[in-house]
Amino acid sequence: MLRASSHHLQPILFTTPAPLFALLPTLTNRTNVSFALLEKSPSLLHPKSAHIMPINCCRCYSLGSNFKRVQHMVGQPHTPKATASFSTGTSSEGGREILVQHLLVKEDDMKLLLELQKRVAEGEDLSDLAVEYSICPSKEEGGMLGWVRKGQMVPEFEEAAFNAPLNKVVGCKTKFGWHLLQVLSEREESILEYIQPTELYEKMQHPSFLEEAQLIDVREPEEVAQASLPGFAVLPLRQFSSWGPEIMTKFDPQKDTYVLCHHGMRSLQVAKWLQTQGFKRVFNVTGGIHEYAVKVDPSIPTY
Repeated sequence: MLRASSHHLQPILFTTPAPLFALLPTLTNRTNVSFALLEKSPSLLHPKSAHIMPINCCRCYSLGSNFKRVQHMVGQPHTPKATASFSTGTSSEGGREILVQHLLVKEDDMKLLLELQKRVAEGEDLSDLAVEYSICPSKEEGGMLGWVRKGQMVPEFEEAAFNAPLNKVVGCKTKFGWHLLQVLSEREESILEYIQPTELYEKMQHPSFLEEAQLIDVREPEEVAQASLPGFAVLPLRQFSSWGPEIMTKFDPQKDTYVLCHHGMRSLQVAKWLQTQGFKRVFNVTGGIHEYAVKVDPSIPTY
């Protein structure tokens, strides 16, 4: 119960990147967590962290049944089950994102809590216990809450999670009940920046830029045929199900990645999703190729 849902909480503004769910225009802008849980686990989202806002996409795409299939392939990293033990935790540092799973029991159900602690200490997997006993809807995914960063969770849960050593099960109490949580992995926090067309033009004048950076155009082929920029790999958003699962093999998450579309909306959605996949620095081209044509290169057709 770590995330906000319009069915449970007053709308709050998410200040963190929205991942794959943002590719569906009928949905709301979300943060980089497991999206099946985003709708179902409202309880622990910090009330000051954000406000749910609808996306005004410049084009509408329906990923249909492909979405769930791709989500399982690219929305969550594959993490083997870990042998867990209890710990009071260690000090944490900023700039991290952590992959968390948990289970939740009622505040007055101490007998069950103690039993689950004992079973985890004896080697049972927390995710298996979450499926059977957790009262959080995340139980459907083994208690998986996805990648989170500081400022997204209520203080008690955040303090416990960010001070927990990897694979150690930590207990904490919030107003929702007792939690047993486990941090499965951690990574450096991703950065999303906006770049003006004039800045992009200046960078593209340096020969080394095209060698060091990764350029992605998420428009459709018929759009690219009308207007394009050199060096951009074309990954049409409509074809996400075909290229999404292979993104980590075709591109280097450690390199600066620039994303372009017509007006900057579709590219923003993909840029936010790339963050969830561990891309360290992602740049969204503000205003897209239309603004580039208007402000930088009038020879590029507008449409």
